[in-house]
Amino acid sequence: MQILPVAYDHPDALKLQDRVQLEYAERYGDGDLTPLEPTQFAPPCGLYLIAYESGGTPVATGGWRAREAAGGEGHADGDAELKRMYVIPEARGRGLARRILAELEEDARAAGRTRMVLETGTKQPEAMALYVSSGYAPVPEREKFGMYRAYESSRCFTKRL
Repeated sequence: MQILPVAYDHPDALKLQDRVQLEYAERYGDGDLTPLEPTQFAPPCGLYLIAYESGGTPVATGGWRAREAAGGEGHADGDAELKRMYVIPEARGRGLARRILAELEEDARAAGRTRMVLETGTKQPEAMALYVSSGYAPVPEREKFGMYRAYESSRCFTKRL
């Protein structure tokens, strides 16, 4: 398994993003409509990773982008927001999400970010379990952030870097 940085709009990234959007639609009835621009994941203000099997098949993805309080979505200055964490069903259970998460945290820390934040939902219990087991703490309702912060199904987590 090889984990490589790629552009957010790389063809393999787009393929995996389409798959995660389909999974969101199955779980929630719609995809994630958060506006994301490829430049937001370009170093040093972000990073996007893909895990490839030895044959070159992309099987997992994740990225971070810099966020600040001025964005109006409840973030704090110095935040790194985790986005598009996804492992295709055939590759789950191998620890890929945990490996990508660790690399993203290290990169965000090296870029001077002080806190990793993420927003997920109640219909993704396996994601919430991963984040809690990786040291993330749930955010109280009144401190939620992100586009879906007002949704009852939204859950936000943070971890000091």
